[in-house]
Formats: sequence, C-alpha cells, structure tokens
Amino acid sequence: FIATFLLAGLDLPIASAGTTGRWLVLGLGAMVGTVILLKEHRHRFGTFHALALFSVLAAIVSAAVSRYTLQSSMKVLSLFLLFLYGATGARLAVSGRENRFFLGLLTGCEIFVAVIAAFYLSGKEIMGNPNSLGAVMGVVAAPILLWGTLLKQEAFAHRRRVFFFAVAMYFTFSSQARAALLAATVSCGLLCLVLRKYRLLAQGLGIIAIVATCIAIVRPDAFSNMISSTTSAVVYKGKDSGEGIMFSRESPWQETIEVIRDHVWFGTGFGTSDKGDVDRAQLGRFASTSALSAEHGSGYLAIVSWVGVLGVLPFLLLLGALLGKVIQTFMWAFRTRDPSHAAVPLAIVVLAGLIHTGFEDWLFAPGYYLCVFFWCMAFMLVDQVSTLGQPDWRSMFILRNRMMHPDLRA
Repeated sequence: FIATFLLAGLDLPIASAGTTGRWLVLGLGAMVGTVILLKEHRHRFGTFHALALFSVLAAIVSAAVSRYTLQSSMKVLSLFLLFLYGATGARLAVSGRENRFFLGLLTGCEIFVAVIAAFYLSGKEIMGNPNSLGAVMGVVAAPILLWGTLLKQEAFAHRRRVFFFAVAMYFTFSSQARAALLAATVSCGLLCLVLRKYRLLAQGLGIIAIVATCIAIVRPDAFSNMISSTTSAVVYKGKDSGEGIMFSRESPWQETIEVIRDHVWFGTGFGTSDKGDVDRAQLGRFASTSALSAEHGSGYLAIVSWVGVLGVLPFLLLLGALLGKVIQTFMWAFRTRDPSHAAVPLAIVVLAGLIHTGFEDWLFAPGYYLCVFFWCMAFMLVDQVSTLGQPDWRSMFILRNRMMHPDLRA
C-alpha cells in the first residue's frame, strides 16, 4: 500500500504507474478494510476517529465555499479515504500480528535505506530532491532503526541495524534539510531519554565529538571550511547570515498569513489556494496542478489557510489528541524502560512527523507518501496506546518473544 504512494514520488520511469494507481489502491484499501471491520466487529471507534470525521466535514464546508469547489472536493475525498483506511485497513494490518508487522517494518526500513544508498552511489538521486530524502530518512528510517537497535536480539541483527541507522542519519545530514535534521535529532534523542538510555545517548554524542576533533586536528583548514559551508547551507540556506536563520521561510509564512486574513472564516478551500488569476474553465474537471497550490512553509499554516479559523478547530483537536497519545506512550516507556511495546515506535515516528511538518506542507496532503505513512501510524498508535495500562500486554510479549527468539514462527 505505502509502496504505491512511494513509487509515485520517486524519480524513476515507472513513477507514472504509482501516480495513477495510488488512488485506486487507497480506495480499495479503504473499502476492503471497512467491510472486514464491520463484518468481524474487532475494533471500536472512539473520540479520535470522531475527530477525524469532523475534520473531513470541516474540509467539505471549506470546499463548498471555495472558488474551485470541484477540485477542492476531490482533495477532500482523498482525505476521507485516507482517514477511512487508517481507521480500518491500517488497524487490521497490525492488530493481533504486531510481531510480524514491526519486524517487517524494520526489515523494510533496512532494505529501503540500502536501495537508496545503492542508487545514490551510482549517481541517481531517486528521491527527487534533498528535502524528500531528508524527510523519509529523518522522520521514518532513522527513528525506526534506532528503536530496532534497542530491542533484545541476536548480535548480528543488532550490528546490522546500527549500521543502517548510521547510514540513515548520514543521508539526513547530507540532505541539509533543517526540518529533517530537527525531527531526527529530537525524536532519536528523546527516544533515548524516555527509555533512560543515557549511556547510548552520551556515546552517540561522544562519537560525533571525537570524529569532529580528529578532523580538526588532522585537517584544520578543511574542518574550518566544512563548518563554514555547513553553517551557510544548513542554517542560513545560502543566504546572508544577517538576514536571520528563518529567512527562507519568512516569505511563504507571510504570504500564507495574508491569505488567512483574506479568507479568515472558511479558508480558500481544502487543498487549494485562491488565485484569482486562474480561470476555473482552464483547470479541467479533475485537475490538480500547481496553479491551485502554494508553498505555505508549514503544514499547520496550510490547514488554517485551507479551512479557515472556523474549520480548523476539529483539526487542532485531532492533532492535540494525537499528541496526547504520544505523551502517554513516553510516560509509560519512562516508567518501564521497555522499548518492546508496539506503541513506542509508532509514537516516535508520529512525534518526528509532527516536528517535521512544522516546516513542510505535507501533513494533510494525501497524495504524498509521507502523509499516508504518518496517518496510518497515527491510527495504529491510538489502538496500541489503549493496551499500555493492561497487565498482560499481548502485543508487547509477542513482539519481545519474537525479538529474543528470531527462529520462532508466529
């Protein structure tokens, strides 16, 4: 499922197949998941799912008052299908089979990092741009692989995951994407802190310090140039340092704020920007072009711009409820020091995504693979957090036993 959306975002000749097929896969996944869930009555819908539904309803209202009603309505439909799949198919994918799912997720991250590394070594940047590379590595691969190194497992599996985690962090830093760097650093550091892995955190910082010191001693000129170029490229994005750290973001932020002021109550329409110079007759019936999009510099500003002050309330409550689940998981992990519960990797990925989308626009863009992955993890997290207070955490023991005894079959 996720692979179809990822394929659409890769710079490969077969990417067009993913661009077309992702909506078919999303619709089928939502439909099949709904049928199975209603038939088996295995899950209940709670407050989080109700907030997701109210968010879709708010998006429908914004689409109704938009200049581009048809195009906005199609984007609302894609959001509804994503939330429906998250509430049905994604939950069914992990419930009762946590061991297989998360072992598969770890293996998938290892394979993904290896494939990306092979393409980049051959000179092919298949992610398209550094921001996309930094996003998938800093939000998904690095946090999940770090979590994988903390589980009880065979020595070879541990060393392999440490290696791929290092590769993922290298790609995150080499992308020079500040949002990805911030998301990876905070999420990975916080994972070590909540699990009280202070020694591991100190070792990581120590290794970075030792490597930097050795380079500075052996090649001081090269080290000085590296620091200067890194500061210019990462911190100031090639701009004059006197313009400020966030200079590259100020323009889209200011433009978005102006749009919000002009459409304060109901927004411009979910997924669209109100550009008066665009003729609706020239867009086509189901077009989704850059003519209707604009850079907002933040997923949070984007949703306010799209649905307005009145429509943003359910979205804020949805994100607040999700953040509450993350905090609840971290509090449990801090008390138990146990990384093996399924909620832990889900919470760390969700946290990384919430940090990253503060500087990128993908949070409510269902056509983007990171958005699809994030909300699938979010709906899974809601279910897994509900098992934290139980005395016999089925998912925790199944996952722990599988990690301690890799030869066992579920």
